[in-house]
Amino acid sequence: MSLQVEKLENNKAKLTIEVSAEEFDAAIEQAYQKNKGKMSVPGFRKGKVPRQMLEKMYGVGVFYEDAVNALIPEAYAKEVENCEEEIVSQPSIDVVQVEKGKPFIFTAVVALKPEVKLGKYKGLKIEKESAEVTDEELTAELDRVREQNSRTIPVEDRAVENGDVVTVDYEGFVDGVAFEGGKGTDYPLTIGSHTFIDTFEEQLIGKNIGDDVEVNVTFPEEYHAEELKGKAAMFKVAIKEIKAKELPELDDDFAQDVSEFDTLDEYKEDVKKKLAEKKEKQIKTEVENKAIEMIIEDAKMDIPEEMVDEQVKQMAEDFARRLQGQGLDIEQYFKFTGLTPQKMLEDMRPQAVKRIQSRLVLEAVAEAEKLEVTDEEVDKEIEEMAAMYQMEADKLKELIGDREKASMKKDIAVQKAVDFVVASVK
Repeated sequence: MSLQVEKLENNKAKLTIEVSAEEFDAAIEQAYQKNKGKMSVPGFRKGKVPRQMLEKMYGVGVFYEDAVNALIPEAYAKEVENCEEEIVSQPSIDVVQVEKGKPFIFTAVVALKPEVKLGKYKGLKIEKESAEVTDEELTAELDRVREQNSRTIPVEDRAVENGDVVTVDYEGFVDGVAFEGGKGTDYPLTIGSHTFIDTFEEQLIGKNIGDDVEVNVTFPEEYHAEELKGKAAMFKVAIKEIKAKELPELDDDFAQDVSEFDTLDEYKEDVKKKLAEKKEKQIKTEVENKAIEMIIEDAKMDIPEEMVDEQVKQMAEDFARRLQGQGLDIEQYFKFTGLTPQKMLEDMRPQAVKRIQSRLVLEAVAEAEKLEVTDEEVDKEIEEMAAMYQMEADKLKELIGDREKASMKKDIAVQKAVDFVVASVK
């Protein structure tokens, strides 16, 4: 088996892979063994027809397709392993020579990792926000916790107000006809939550228990149900119950109920500390993102479209897996949202380009600054992964091959590059 690499324009290459005549014949023999039981010839029992007889009857190339389909993935994978170029796309295959007694030759056109010419990446000037927690932020967080620990009490002596939880029956109509999914019974609706579209909730304010209300709204143009986009609708709503939220008092008892602290002052200090830590992380992330954007803007790289296609495909597969984890499949998602597969891929493309650009410039920074990754750092990463998956680190190490370790080293180097760039920000 041999490999020749020819560089093409736009960061592409043509790999010419030659498989020896002996290996090709062995693949044909395997294809014959696989298919002989399916082929009948008068005078022979099924599965006992000699290969030469079948080749004479059906043509010498009768088993070529199966042989080629088995050979190409194996030969390509083996030769790519030895290729010095970094391939970033699936191959476009073209068979050059397929003839009995001769080497089997095919080409694979692939996209290569583009070269990155870095601009400025050290000493970037980025304005950082203060991580100090304001009184307003502390009050908002305390109110959020009070909201979580609120209770509802029935209200019978007044009309609906903003913030109430109203139990309703409702049915929606478009052009006088009830539409699918527009009916609900004993639905608890929080007024002001904007759970329902348009001004639905606001139109219930001032109404009383027992009232039947006609609510008029317009579905947004981007609504997920195609048949309702931009349509005017009328809902018949019956108000059955009103409950008001009662927030707990902000005192020592509250602090004891929601935390391990005895006093409100101690609890406030802890909340403030955690808010500051959260803000610091957010600021660090914002600085990282801004720094990477600035490096990308000042760098030069020519990203092959095939590389973007591959990234989009991976993102789509990851998204589908996340949906499965939530008990949905991708077809259900398309049905609920009205999206098409093509539109979803198009929407993912800008993000895919940004991911590729970010990765490429950070890998270039790691290389420029000679940010080495030690085996000890890889072992530490594996130990953290093992703890996450509740496995023994040694067992996880046995499962991780050299290719995976090399990939982990690259990931760690990229994170080192991020840390290096952020540390140098002015």
